[in-house]
Amino acid sequence: MTLHSTVATFDTRSGCLCVGGVPVDVLAERVGETPFFAYDRGLLTRRVASLRAALPQGIDLGYAVKANPMPAVIHHLSGLVDHFDVASGLELRAALNTTVRPGHVSFAGPGKGPAELSQAVAAGVTVEMESATEARRLIEIGERLGIRPRAAIRVNPDFAIKSSGMRMGGGPQQFGVDAEQVPALLKELADAEIDLLGFHVFVGSQNLRADFLTEAQRQTVDLVLRLADDMPSPVQYVNLGGGFGIPYFEKDAPLDLAPIGDCLAELLQTKIRVKFPEARVVVELGRYIVGECGVYVTRIVDRKVSRGRTFLVVDGGLHHQLAASGNFGQVIRRNYPIAIGNRMDEEPSEVVTVVGKLCTPIDLLGDRVTLPPADIGDLVVVFEAGAYGFTASPTAFLSHPAPAEVLL
Repeated sequence: MTLHSTVATFDTRSGCLCVGGVPVDVLAERVGETPFFAYDRGLLTRRVASLRAALPQGIDLGYAVKANPMPAVIHHLSGLVDHFDVASGLELRAALNTTVRPGHVSFAGPGKGPAELSQAVAAGVTVEMESATEARRLIEIGERLGIRPRAAIRVNPDFAIKSSGMRMGGGPQQFGVDAEQVPALLKELADAEIDLLGFHVFVGSQNLRADFLTEAQRQTVDLVLRLADDMPSPVQYVNLGGGFGIPYFEKDAPLDLAPIGDCLAELLQTKIRVKFPEARVVVELGRYIVGECGVYVTRIVDRKVSRGRTFLVVDGGLHHQLAASGNFGQVIRRNYPIAIGNRMDEEPSEVVTVVGKLCTPIDLLGDRVTLPPADIGDLVVVFEAGAYGFTASPTAFLSHPAPAEVLL
């Protein structure tokens, strides 16, 4: 049987999918309940190793904690990556509980309030300022605490990237300071009591086209080089963003890392190191690191036929895995890779629709998918569940229990 590329990365044993070497039926007993998310420690380690092999020396690898903030995942990655990026005070606290140094933690996102900014200044992390208001607020907090804040400017670029699942730069945005407004802000900050370190540019997410990503990196570096002319001090920090995508759907081709690594090596040698010889250069990834390393496991609790269509009703649903339901960024709904985790050695021969237990027709995990014949008690596994799963879903909807999470 032909398997989606992500499904094929997980081992099987006696017809059962394994996560971290544990068969999924045994794992369900070990967790003590379904549904649950399971993340494979070995796959995480190998994914970071593959990135290290592709990226040139001189590039720091950052992890965007928002992709999966489970503490065990963060702690594991703290020994593998160079940098954490956080987007809330709770994520900041989780990052600071690891071995990653505060100076290698950045705090991005619009609307950071005084309490969160105070946390960041007190901790000594780099605040990526998203507006002039945020910059002024940061300076006031630094004066109150008697601590000189570490900061960078998040730039909303004057270009956009094609083929991104979610555009986060170019045009009007709530993210960052418009590139044309950055020189005035730099002038305002020139004499402020603040350590202004550099720039962060993040254009878009979930891109599977290496040619588009490399073009975005070239334009990003050129933009930072131009903006640096107005910096009151040498640039010490350049965050090039990320946007590396993973193949969620049947016709998606995995991202080719080789041309991206080659492009970054060229940009480092010919441009970045020429003008910023001492700067930390960060590539920040979230989904690409964790997305393919996790699964969502839910048990069939009912099987019914309605006017010729077979439904498998599971004990989970979109309140745990919103993205797989098609309601987290999809314009046209497509199925995530899905399997019967305890029947991996059986041929798919039955067309079924997998639905959750919520009172809404959008609670749909697999629409007319071909699976091995399955019945009550069997385990449905939804893949690509390592990123933007549990914490990106409406877990309070209809007041069902939250799912468990395990790292193996």
